[in-house]
Amino acid sequence: MPVPVWFAGLEARSQARNTVSKLALLLDQVLAGNAVRAGDLCALKIHFGETGNDSYVSPVFARAVADATRSRGAKPYFTDTGTLYTGDRSNAVDHLSVAARHGFVPEVVGAPVIIADGVKSADWRPVALGKKWFASAKIASGILDADSMLVVSHFKGHEMSGFGGAIKNLAMGCAPAAGKRDQHSCRFFVTAKRCVACGKCTEVCPTGAARQEGTDKAVIDREACIGCGECALFCPPKAIQMDWDVEIGEFTEKLTEYALAATTGKADRIAYLTFVTKVVPVCDCAPWSDVPLVSDIGILASTDPVAIDRAAFELVKAADVPAGSPIEGKAGRGDDKFAAMHPKTKGEIQLTYGEAIGLGSNDYELITV
Repeated sequence: MPVPVWFAGLEARSQARNTVSKLALLLDQVLAGNAVRAGDLCALKIHFGETGNDSYVSPVFARAVADATRSRGAKPYFTDTGTLYTGDRSNAVDHLSVAARHGFVPEVVGAPVIIADGVKSADWRPVALGKKWFASAKIASGILDADSMLVVSHFKGHEMSGFGGAIKNLAMGCAPAAGKRDQHSCRFFVTAKRCVACGKCTEVCPTGAARQEGTDKAVIDREACIGCGECALFCPPKAIQMDWDVEIGEFTEKLTEYALAATTGKADRIAYLTFVTKVVPVCDCAPWSDVPLVSDIGILASTDPVAIDRAAFELVKAADVPAGSPIEGKAGRGDDKFAAMHPKTKGEIQLTYGEAIGLGSNDYELITV
């Protein structure tokens, strides 16, 4: 039986509804069951955005989510985990400061903000998994201790996973830095003939694996590399590569297994809300935003992470490519926009492997509210 995925478009002329009122309709549908109950400590898993980024889900919409869970008697809190890379969210103090600057404070969003893996990303517990890549996974205590969870995702591109939605939000977003390291099996190297010795990779590398002496080309110590991919993201000439044919499939499967671990023990107590808006080329972890690949589409809600990601993927696939898009001339209606932007990624593995390991279903029914 197809999984229901509820959809609200952004067009307002026919019904004169604003986006917050549409969110309320979606939340009524997805919370109609027993996912969120009275008395629950309810984790609202969201990405607060890196400093310099502005494509993350608006605090205005986050407030609507908190209000919906509280109206059902739950005690909501917004949460995320520390990053693997250097930046403004690698410890809870800096992370909370970024969240506050971006409007995620109780006075605005209607709920407190708690960093789920503690001050230095050391607060986690193992979760038995028994899958292809992991016997167990490291999941943040602030996720495991929640009675229920509403996963609020921004659907966008990603330079390694192809796209990021609910599955990636579960996988990377519910894992401490150590768990993120487990998933990042890729190891990068420098293509010397393309390197311009700009030093960007050495500035962002969290372990010192990327090095440069004087005006020499950069090199990466693959033993010290933890695979976070920041060097590749920041490299202007795209001189930093990995063995895409071998490593990217393993990375994507590992990510999907971690998503399953984040749902273990309370899969029926988790609901999903995904914004298919500002579909930018890379993750909200980037300290910038970009021109979206497609125009804004709408918002989805479901109780299944695979189904909601599949629906978002298909909606983006069916969309036109507007003038000025980074993939203008490379893709059109019916094409995989994320493969056009990141041709070496294998994003759909999240969906096919996710179904294979029991994370969810690709068989969905799109229901417009």
